Order: sequence, then C-alpha cells, then structure tokens
Amino acid sequence: MSDKFSNADTGSKPADPYTAKNKDDPQLKEKIEDLVAFMERCKFGMMTTRIASTGQLVSRCMALAAKEGGGIDLLFHTNTESGKTDDLQSDPTINIAFLNPSGEWASISGEATITTDREKVRKYYSPGLKAWLGDLGDGTHDGGPEDPRIGMIAVKAKTATYAIVNQNAIGRGIEIAKGIVTGSAPNVNKLREISEEELNE
Repeated sequence: MSDKFSNADTGSKPADPYTAKNKDDPQLKEKIEDLVAFMERCKFGMMTTRIASTGQLVSRCMALAAKEGGGIDLLFHTNTESGKTDDLQSDPTINIAFLNPSGEWASISGEATITTDREKVRKYYSPGLKAWLGDLGDGTHDGGPEDPRIGMIAVKAKTATYAIVNQNAIGRGIEIAKGIVTGSAPNVNKLREISEEELNE
C-alpha cells in the first residue's frame, strides 16, 4: 500500500501547479541568508512539540532569542519548569514556524536540547524575562539571569522550507488576478527547501 495520498490523475500536467511555478533553488548561501533575514524580521515563531502525557501536538508563540550555526540554529528562552520542557525531554523533535502579514512563511524542523548553562543564559538574558517568570521573593527565583528557572531551548535545524515574496503587493495582485482569469498558477513567491544534507555541508 502506498504511503502517498492522491485523489486525481492529471497525466503529464503538474497536479500542484503552484509549487511547480514558484519553486526556487538558488545557491545554498542565498537560501540560508534569505531565511535568516526573514526570521529576524518576524522575531516571533510558533514552537510545536509533542505533549509528553498524551502524544498530541501543541504549539505556542516564542520569541527568538538568538541564532547560532550560521543563523540556522535557533535559541529560545524558557522557564525550565514549564510544560514544553517536559515535552522535549520526552521527544526532542520540534518544529518552529514563522509567518508575516504578507503571507511569507518558514518552517524549520529539527531536534531540541534544553540547556541551563549559566554563561549562555547570561549572554542572551533579557530583562523582559522577569515579567514572565516573576519574583518569588526568596532571593533566588527573582527572574534575573541567575534564576535557575531560566534555561534555553536550542534547536538544531534538520530541514527548512519557506516562501518569500518575489515582487511587491501590486505585482502579486496582478499575478493572482491573471491566474483567476487564465487558470494559470500565479508566480508570486520564492518557494524554497533546505535539506538535511545541505545543512550538514
């Protein structure tokens, strides 16, 4: 039995004309640079993990704290006593998704580790974290850089898929209108993939 789903036979014509029309495969350096720039502009991503107790998927909004590995490996602050750390302890497989109002998006899949290394926490500490963790008044759990509840989730990227626009809003509107009239898929995005093999280069 095939593990692929299909509900149509389009013969020699592409069944997914949007992907065929918008797929873009420049040099790896350009793909990574454009992805990193897009994530920096977004600042916030949706982190998806598998709930340790039920196996269901859950997503939550996370602020991007820093990047490593040429910008493709991501760091996020976390409260080590929160549910997401339990999820990642059970299953480190993770996805981070970014989206902006223009419809540009990115999906990074990889593996996560939780670090409580104080040097790294101090390096990327933000005073805004105190608002989320609070000061428990015991002299230790004060939301500061030495608070043991503050850790970091390090995401080692395995693959990435993203789409960024290839023209301004007016040009995209014309392309979409033309597609509606002619039935031809609009060329409005640079749809790119970065494989695990490329990221290991």
